[in-house]
Amino acid sequence: MASDPSSALAVREKVMAFLNAARTGNISQLKKFGLLLDEEKNGLEKTASDVKDANKRNALHFAAREGKVEMCRYLLEELKFDVEVRDEDGETPLIHAARQGHVETVKYLLQQGANHFAASKMGICALHHACGIGNVELMKLLVFKDSDMDLPSDAGTPLIWAAGHGKEAAVKFLLERNANPNCATDDGITPLLSAVAVGSLLCLELLIKAGATTNISAGGASALHIAADNGDIKIIKCLLKGGADPNIADEDGLKPIQVAALKNNQVVVKILLPLTSPIQDISDWTIDGLIEYTKKEEMRKKDDSKETELLSMLSLQKPEIVEVTPEAKARSLEAKLRGQDAFKRNDFASAVNAYTQAIDLDPNDAIFLSNRSLCWLKMGQPEQALTDAQACQALRPNWAKACYREGAALRVLQRFDEAANAFYEGVKLDPDNKEMVDSFREAVEAGREFHGTTEKLKPQP
Repeated sequence: MASDPSSALAVREKVMAFLNAARTGNISQLKKFGLLLDEEKNGLEKTASDVKDANKRNALHFAAREGKVEMCRYLLEELKFDVEVRDEDGETPLIHAARQGHVETVKYLLQQGANHFAASKMGICALHHACGIGNVELMKLLVFKDSDMDLPSDAGTPLIWAAGHGKEAAVKFLLERNANPNCATDDGITPLLSAVAVGSLLCLELLIKAGATTNISAGGASALHIAADNGDIKIIKCLLKGGADPNIADEDGLKPIQVAALKNNQVVVKILLPLTSPIQDISDWTIDGLIEYTKKEEMRKKDDSKETELLSMLSLQKPEIVEVTPEAKARSLEAKLRGQDAFKRNDFASAVNAYTQAIDLDPNDAIFLSNRSLCWLKMGQPEQALTDAQACQALRPNWAKACYREGAALRVLQRFDEAANAFYEGVKLDPDNKEMVDSFREAVEAGREFHGTTEKLKPQP
């Protein structure tokens, strides 16, 4: 096979066409491009299974992800693909199908011997995803015995996934099959904390009824602290009814009532005031007195740290990593999911709002900035898109996608030379990225045309 760039590009285009055929379920196209890729004449069966994208996903991953049962059947029964093949993240075709809620595809893959216990590198299996999307029909296919209910993963058990996405039907299904309502991640996140973080009253009620502990804390904050910060009155009342202690202090020494006071939430302060033991330093133990004292104390702390903040501003070239609590991390990921869902619906304003919440909760995650940059671009606001892209690149300077986001924003702003430079930096980081290479070439050509046009518009001497 020729090794020159044009030949390599031609091969990549065939690979993309082959995998796209699998994604769309077009068997004839898959055969066509599979034969074109079989330059060494090893046969379609061997060649097809070796064709993968940059994330090591093969045709079966793509077919399963899009719910193309007949394509999966062809790949497994005719081309003898391995049903347990894993991509770079350790995910099997079954996991891809379950994440998207494709019941018939999951059913077929299980019939073909797919292991329902197979987990990704993060310990996440198909059942976790089924619970996260609340697909009870899918859950029934993936549950073989009650012990499956508490399968661990880096992001928690199936019950934590269901509660953390506010899927009450899934929570009810799992609890009825003896899922542990007090199971916790290594960071102390429980189903109850997850339900409170996303504001799911129905999930919270189910968990408390099943015996979930209401006074659990993670990252130094109790469930009642989280609810007070969110200002969710129904959640607060449910927690109090379930035995939540309003006098537990968080890692900053604040009680839930003080958290509500910082948000100037008089309604929540009013609910918690008669249930909270008076704080010695607060002489005026009233709604107004408490809020006034809390605000003044917060201002004092800000004044004390002003010098530190100024020093931090001087070192913006290398953003300081902010300590993020497990609870905040969980909530940021939930906000990210809401952003992704809104983006899929073309509701870019809601997506921006969700990603902004994610960034506020976890400012260390460059992906949130990258995603919001794209949303700004979709909304026709390239300046904001550029700001986010550059902040993203400051967090992850060696990430090709950050360069791409910057280049895309600069291209819309008609700053073609700068766009080409940004794309070129991305190409250096990821030389096999066809989209990046094409964008670089397009930016160069657009720059030439743009400068040529402006030259023509200049008045002649």
